[in-house]
Amino acid sequence: MAFLNYRTEGKTGVIAISRPPANALSTEVLQELADLLTAAERDPNVRVLVIHGEGRFFSAGADIKEFTSVRTGAQFSEMSRRGQELFERMERFPKPIIAAIHGAALGGGLELAMACHIRVVSETAKLGLPELQLGIIPGFAGTQRLPKYVGAERALVMMLTSEPISGKEAAERGLAAFCFPEEKLLEETMKLAKKIEKKSPQSIKAVIELANFAKTGQFYEGMKKEAELFGQIAETGDAKEGIQAFLEKREPNFTGE
Repeated sequence: MAFLNYRTEGKTGVIAISRPPANALSTEVLQELADLLTAAERDPNVRVLVIHGEGRFFSAGADIKEFTSVRTGAQFSEMSRRGQELFERMERFPKPIIAAIHGAALGGGLELAMACHIRVVSETAKLGLPELQLGIIPGFAGTQRLPKYVGAERALVMMLTSEPISGKEAAERGLAAFCFPEEKLLEETMKLAKKIEKKSPQSIKAVIELANFAKTGQFYEGMKKEAELFGQIAETGDAKEGIQAFLEKREPNFTGE
């Protein structure tokens, strides 16, 4: 890979954005990410993904230089749709994706992080959507996801002023699940991933699907779907293993069967 470094630790795949100085999300970076998602989805030994940035930033946003080669509004709209489709794929990915955020996660960088299932931030991280400073707007679903996490009014303030919030404030407002000192960020994120990777892959996939469905606000339809998936999961070998392990007071060995 040219801009993404990939490694595995146990059953966790770790993606490091490495495009100094700002880890800008160029077309090539996003294509590499799409390819890695495909590979990780097909790999039965990978149960969790962690995404972080190398150097000073998580990602300071899209590669603005690419905008100078786009000539028409239709081309910009197509660029937006491609990014939206990739990030929607991440949101619906059957394996948990955790973003470990330090430094700046701005513009497209924050939109990438918001497409992950879980965000872990450093206390001094800066998260924001400053596109209005450039006379444009967020284009990778930032206007739609940010209000879900911080509320419509706070999201408007963040976008209209272009002012970021700190990692600590992001955790307080629900934009991030955990906040740590920067020197402990990746270590703590990996601890979280290790806890998750021990769970049954089929149960993980079902919970992600149900959590995404809950965002639609269709509560009673969600309950029906939960009951349906509960029945399907209960018939799996992993469910039988989990129950037996509990009765025998031992750790379960989930195989995805």
